[in-house]
Amino acid sequence: MAKQRVDFESIYKWNVKDLFKSDDEFKKEVKSLEKEIKKFQEFEGHILDSAENLYNLLELDSNLGRRLERCYIYAHINNDADTTDINYQEIFGEAQNIYTKYLEVTAYVVPELLQKDYKIITKYLKELPALKKYERSLKHIFRAKEHILSNEVEKALTSFTKLMSSPEEIAGSLTDSDFKFDNIMVDGKSVELNESNYAIYIRDNDRSVRKQAFDSLYKTYGNFKNTIATILKHEVEKNVSSAKLRHYKSSLEASLFPNEIPEEVYHNLIKSIHQNLPSLYRYWGLKKKLLHLDELHLYDTYAESTNKTTKKYTFEEAKDLVLEAVKPLGDTYLKDISKSFSESWIDSVNNAGKRGGAYCTACYDVHPYVLLSFEGLLNDVSTLIHELGHAMHYYYATKNQEYPDYGYSIFVAEVASQTNEILLCRYLLDHSEDKSEKLQIIDDLLQKYKASIFRQTMFAEFELFIHEYTENGGILTHENMSAKYLELNKLYFGDNVVVDDAIKYEWERIPHFYMNFYVYEYATGFAAAIYLANKIYEGDISTRDNYLEFLKLGCTKNPIDSLKVAGVDMLSPEVFTESMKYMDELMSEYEALIGSEDNE
Repeated sequence: MAKQRVDFESIYKWNVKDLFKSDDEFKKEVKSLEKEIKKFQEFEGHILDSAENLYNLLELDSNLGRRLERCYIYAHINNDADTTDINYQEIFGEAQNIYTKYLEVTAYVVPELLQKDYKIITKYLKELPALKKYERSLKHIFRAKEHILSNEVEKALTSFTKLMSSPEEIAGSLTDSDFKFDNIMVDGKSVELNESNYAIYIRDNDRSVRKQAFDSLYKTYGNFKNTIATILKHEVEKNVSSAKLRHYKSSLEASLFPNEIPEEVYHNLIKSIHQNLPSLYRYWGLKKKLLHLDELHLYDTYAESTNKTTKKYTFEEAKDLVLEAVKPLGDTYLKDISKSFSESWIDSVNNAGKRGGAYCTACYDVHPYVLLSFEGLLNDVSTLIHELGHAMHYYYATKNQEYPDYGYSIFVAEVASQTNEILLCRYLLDHSEDKSEKLQIIDDLLQKYKASIFRQTMFAEFELFIHEYTENGGILTHENMSAKYLELNKLYFGDNVVVDDAIKYEWERIPHFYMNFYVYEYATGFAAAIYLANKIYEGDISTRDNYLEFLKLGCTKNPIDSLKVAGVDMLSPEVFTESMKYMDELMSEYEALIGSEDNE
């Protein structure tokens, strides 16, 4: 039975009193905010009457935004620490309500600003230098002006927001709730298959279990191919129509525009990964060898090729590993990340009612907070250093930027976390004396290459196909989507894998295809992190210093230029080529370790 939260020592729990000393102080602040957000009403219709008016509105928004953020984080992390606590369920509800009121009372601001030309902003910036700290935010708002429609049309589109998400909702309800899969035999017993336990059985050591799970799953999806094709077709048509309505050249441009990502980045990813597919083919050949199979089928590709290490770490040992692993980032970084332990940024206990998973969150005026449930496995150590990578990204951004500019783009969000994780892997591979641990580290890294770079790029390529096909006047059907998906699988798996025909229905079960050009960021982020971490670990001081500058930028530069500060050019194939070289080195090291085992 899981322990209650009160049973754990405070040193393993985050210090929420850095946000508010008590719930009463939080509630007092919420009441104050309820009164003060009404001040926004005074500016409606008058924002651009003068430079002073614009500045005063932005100052009000900045000051109240910071306070709202602090309230939300306090309520959010207390609720996640114990989701069964009625008090914090109510407090979280209060935080959500006040934030909703803020959104409602400020809804007029952007439309009112965009009624004018940016020339007036330029004029006011000259008249009132204090406005300069909001220049980036204002440019970002006006950047989208040509894609903003009339007030009447925008209001109409807003009223259809819920309807616009219906394809994703319908697909989710169908596959999560209504699908029934054929039972499979496991250890002589008939077991009901579902989407949740499929992930377990497709990794089973018994090959017949893996094949049954694969066949059962895709047989059912095949039975619903027409229905799901219709749902996804409407999702794509919605994206294409919206892009046209807002005067974008394509749905890809419309999706990348808000984050200031050039379309060339997307195309460069696909082109670069195609050039590096031989590394993936080698991986599948190694997998076939390790599993001692004459033929490697798709249902074999998730099977474990090495035994997981059972080695356990205490939280103190994990802390020491983290601090050793990040030493290549320099003394200042080491000193700053140490604060996460000494100042109680981390909640690592596994108490009853705690939210699952792991994350890092932050607000501008207080340090970041990290949540995980630490059980002592190697994966928990990796999770810890991963989330602390996010924490340090927040920490340096808040220390070096004004409030409007500290939030970094989702495009670069995983770079800092993955860089930390890879530094840990490099450290352990060089210092661990446990061969099984080394094999697991390499195997986990290779699986991340497969999942984060290659698989996500294949998804990105399929997503581009279905949108371009529609934009060119084609009508999506299960036949042309399945044919393309099977073609891509054959390309990405190569000759070392038997690409079973049923995989052509896998597109039906990928929820990311309803998220509109999102998955490519997994691939770009991981490749950038590998590129940076290896240079930093190997002692490249220039890369280290540039990387630390990158962590300080917040959103003062667009994501592509931010990464260029770190020394990564996402418009060049180099970052992918260098990352793949390391993948090949890992496979060689893996083969050497396996060979040494055979000789013992």
